[in-house]
Amino acid sequence: MSTTASGPVLYARDGGVATITLNRPESMNSLDTEAKQVLLGSLREAADDPGVRAVVLTGKGRGFCVGQDLKEHVELIRRDDPAPLSTVAEHYNPTVLAIAGMPKPVIAAVNGMAAGAGASLAFAADFRIAGASARFLMAFAKIGLSVDSGATWTLPRLIGYAKAVELMLLAQPVDAARALELGMVNELVPDEKLQSRAGGLAAELAAGPTLAYAAIKAALAYSASNDLAMSLANEGEHMASTGLSQDHKAAVQAFLDKSKPTFNGR
Repeated sequence: MSTTASGPVLYARDGGVATITLNRPESMNSLDTEAKQVLLGSLREAADDPGVRAVVLTGKGRGFCVGQDLKEHVELIRRDDPAPLSTVAEHYNPTVLAIAGMPKPVIAAVNGMAAGAGASLAFAADFRIAGASARFLMAFAKIGLSVDSGATWTLPRLIGYAKAVELMLLAQPVDAARALELGMVNELVPDEKLQSRAGGLAAELAAGPTLAYAAIKAALAYSASNDLAMSLANEGEHMASTGLSQDHKAAVQAFLDKSKPTFNGR
């Protein structure tokens, strides 16, 4: 087990599951510069660690993440610091790419409010499990800003263009039940069962064919911006590589033996 027990982001690895916990509960896990840097580093650590086969992203306390730390943001603006103008490219964009491009499944366990960039981080995950207290808010328009952290790409693909426009322009909160109805989340559970359910799903995925999962994620990302013919060709490349994998051979043999396959991600 690998553990980071203090700081703005906690990192724990138990078996094949890495849990990354935003740890600024006093500010509903808002993201200041340090938190953004550590979060990105934690995601990259999980991606690079061959022992990690699934990732859970969650927040400590009453909120998942309310996005940018506005107190820090205001202070930087008052000092004419250029950081507020560069943080999207320097921090948020690579963080979203690290989540969406993670070569293993990522589960967002959404506890309480997920607002602004915090909601966007959840949208970039492969699975979103919401506790009953979860709420989502595209808050950018309320403070005179456009949308960042990939939500203009991810949210319409989850709930459709019309609803995405509505949520972004009107900036109205969406509760957990409505989020499930819209398709914004995959599952809704009682708050007290959120972490165990997310951990259970992560363990299930960690025991699965992670090499195939990575190929499926890559193929889906590719098809989102390419035509059918190119997507078919890309699928063929992934099929060829996974078809030669030890995982596939083990699964075929297990089928013949009428047994359960063991996947090693190779």
